[in-house]
Amino acid sequence: MTDPTCDPVRLADDIARQLDRLTEHLAQAPPRQAAQILGHLLDAEHGILGHLTTLVTTGSRCAKKHARAGAFPPEVWLALGRATNDLNGLCRDLNEHLDDVRQLAQAPPTDSTPLPPTPTASALVARRRR
Repeated sequence: MTDPTCDPVRLADDIARQLDRLTEHLAQAPPRQAAQILGHLLDAEHGILGHLTTLVTTGSRCAKKHARAGAFPPEVWLALGRATNDLNGLCRDLNEHLDDVRQLAQAPPTDSTPLPPTPTASALVARRRR
């Protein structure tokens, strides 16, 4: 029997399915577990977003090589290059909040004092533009 991870297209499909499962877990997770999942997602060096950024960067380099050889349209290379830049910026922006997410993921206090109410997002939150 062959190893399904040897076929890169099948591997990509398997990863996409796993991400779908993780999305479902995140959607239903209680706050602490959601913070743990987000911590693994947002880590720019070791997390899912960092690995995705590396994958898209590699795709951009591959597309560049194939575009220069005439096998890919240059627009594919340029689009992947823009995606790489966007993902790198996103990683930097989200990295600013990683410590907060990691603190939320830690075990709750052991004493019986109630936690202060968690602030909720409002419709008036200013969006940052790049």
